[in-house]
Amino acid sequence: MSFGSEWNFSQVFGEQTPHEDIQDCDILSAMEFDKNGDHLAVGDQGGRVMIFERQAGKEDPFEYSSRSDSGRFNLPQRQHPEFKYKTEFQSHEPEFDYLKSVEIEEKINKIRWCTKLNSSLFLLTANDRTIKLWKIKEQKVKNVKQMDINPSVTSENSLLADRSYTSGQSEPSHANGSSLEWTNKMNGTSPSHLADITNEASIRSRRVYANAHDFNINSISNNSDGETFLSGDDLRINVWNLEVSDQCFNIIDMKPKDMEDLTEVITSAEFHPLHCNLLAYSSSRGFIRLVDMRKSALCDHNVKIMQDGRTHGSKTLFSEIIASISDMKYAMDGRHILSRNYMTLKLWDTHMETSPVATYKIHEHLRPKLPKLYTNDAIFDKFDCCLNGDGLQFATGSYSNHLRVFSFGSGNEDGITVEVKKEPNRKPTSQTTSRPRRSSLSNLARGFYRQGQDISENEISCNLKSKLLHLAWHPTHNLIACSAGSSLFMYHA
Repeated sequence: MSFGSEWNFSQVFGEQTPHEDIQDCDILSAMEFDKNGDHLAVGDQGGRVMIFERQAGKEDPFEYSSRSDSGRFNLPQRQHPEFKYKTEFQSHEPEFDYLKSVEIEEKINKIRWCTKLNSSLFLLTANDRTIKLWKIKEQKVKNVKQMDINPSVTSENSLLADRSYTSGQSEPSHANGSSLEWTNKMNGTSPSHLADITNEASIRSRRVYANAHDFNINSISNNSDGETFLSGDDLRINVWNLEVSDQCFNIIDMKPKDMEDLTEVITSAEFHPLHCNLLAYSSSRGFIRLVDMRKSALCDHNVKIMQDGRTHGSKTLFSEIIASISDMKYAMDGRHILSRNYMTLKLWDTHMETSPVATYKIHEHLRPKLPKLYTNDAIFDKFDCCLNGDGLQFATGSYSNHLRVFSFGSGNEDGITVEVKKEPNRKPTSQTTSRPRRSSLSNLARGFYRQGQDISENEISCNLKSKLLHLAWHPTHNLIACSAGSSLFMYHA
């Protein structure tokens, strides 16, 4: 796909009507495709997880366009996949820590797919304190229905019908792929029974990894060995074995002896996609640290530290806030890392520690408005980022539900901007005002915390209430899933 290709609307799930009020619990908060791109998991602030699967009949890798005006057939084009709703389940419930007098929200912070075993799917979900491993398995469910048979039907016809269904020679089927079979022999006089066999997802919790984090979990990442995963909060990173839920190993601990000396917190952590001993984590100071678990049991000393040594204007009160990395992703080659802070999207080469290889400006037009954004708490918004399969194209979100897509080496530093909504001329639906922001360590580390105040749209050139925070790129196709409030949108190129 050339980068100049247009990004088009593909699908939407849970679209709001104009002026519809969105419940806070319905706002989407996390999403991820599985390794093959056949399933998409989406979590919301109400602790629910929804599973979408690739539609049957959309598996053909190519589609041919009609003959052109010149009489020549156009070359085949890659067909984008489409998804359908599969199932959903309640992953987390609200809790209260009576020892610390802290309310633990049910909001899903992170979702990660695990290695697929046989026909079962495994999924890790996390809220602020607890991680759970879920098993999703399809089971055939037989719904028996009674069917009246005309008494005039001859025994010969009954026998032929019986043979036809039981031998499967001309087995009828539903649109959803389920089959019909006779459960009783037809005798022509008594009612018979039809069994409607359908596939239903059986979901159950396999493991609960709890009591290992004193601060809000912001990261979970599966290791390439298929056996372990990491979980990170503001000050610690732990490594777990998927089969052991009552024990983990703390490999990074940034908690100072005196919390008044706290100057930096962990914002994101991820395992290397190829080497099981390597991982990277980002901080509120804009650093990305690479560590090797073979060096020591406690990885306090990083192997490499990547930071942007270039100066971007004079230091201000907000310099540290906008430098904080909100999300970080490894490219599939394991050499490049994509990071997002409030103002920019940066691509790093792990062989170059002093500066990123590319920087894309997202909110540069808001720099003069930083004091107002701080007053409104918008400056603390955390935007995700993602890469495509070859690691050469990147995407992130912005305000006014804008999706920003960039391509490395294209020469277009502004990228492509897409307003995420089904109908281009429709007035955007504002998201609900979120519940009061609780103080997080990333804010306390900078000494900033107060209750936000609303500002009018006339003061800011974009809609701060409509923000595209979460998105995921399909691993094999140019398809991006993104959230706008409680709606899930998909765009393809």
